[in-house]
Amino acid sequence: MLLLQVDNLTNVKEFFLLGFQGSLRLRIVLFCLFFVVFWVTVCGNLLTITLVSTSKNLNTPMYFFISQLSISDIMLTSDITPKMLQILLNHGGTITLIGCMTQVYFFCAIETSECFLLTVMSYDRYVAICNPLRYSSIMTSTYCVTLVVFFWSVSFFMAFMDILTLSRLHFCELNVIDHLFCDILPLLKLSCSDTHGIELEVIVLCTIVLFIPITIIVISYINIIVTILQFQSNISRQKAFSTCSAHLTVVIMFYSTLLTVYLFPKGGPSLNLSKILSLLYTVFTPLINPMIYSLRNKEIKKSLQEMIDKCKTIL
Repeated sequence: MLLLQVDNLTNVKEFFLLGFQGSLRLRIVLFCLFFVVFWVTVCGNLLTITLVSTSKNLNTPMYFFISQLSISDIMLTSDITPKMLQILLNHGGTITLIGCMTQVYFFCAIETSECFLLTVMSYDRYVAICNPLRYSSIMTSTYCVTLVVFFWSVSFFMAFMDILTLSRLHFCELNVIDHLFCDILPLLKLSCSDTHGIELEVIVLCTIVLFIPITIIVISYINIIVTILQFQSNISRQKAFSTCSAHLTVVIMFYSTLLTVYLFPKGGPSLNLSKILSLLYTVFTPLINPMIYSLRNKEIKKSLQEMIDKCKTIL
């Protein structure tokens, strides 16, 4: 009903996504690159989910959250990349108004869930290092599942609020989106409505989604660092730092690109740079996440080797 209402408020029935403009050779190279990245991303994250689900060694809250992050990454790349591949081959491509709003909805929901998941993972590391004796009593299976269900529900609800906000936009004649996918900022620029009130609502939502999780993450890591520096053994320090380094790498990579695009959109990066930065957190971050967590993690390597050995035995 909401999308039908949006359709009645505007003269535009579809948008034209420009994507990357360039020669046919360049677009074919980019298509091949993104095609490979897409399937490696899906397979890598599916492998992570499978290992966490089947291995007893990975039956801990940290790996449970990693598997949830992998689910989020698969959903994100599946929402963005297939349409991007289509517009690369066709030198741009159309998307219906309903299709555009659907893409925005899932994009916002998944990005929000990833922000919350990274925050929960920082809290998990905080409890593990700062309160190790109470870790098992605090981070119970029921508590972890409840947290994940709650944050997934909040993410999809907040994305619905974004769509309600976008439903107030009027699109007159201009329907060309100079971007890789449907996003809130390009739609605001394209609208012939007065967007000041809507931009304020978007800022409020972004504050909730970005700055509150960042604040919690920063506070968690300040306490973690202070606690680690109090350890007497260098081995204990190195072990503690190693358990946090993978998560901290993902957090810095994810939030740095996200903030660059959304914090100061008007005075921020150029269109081409904005497209490249968007690629980092929509296409390449989902690819890199399982690599960071697997290549630097002995437990995941061990579980993967056990799975390979079982497969060899069956064959």
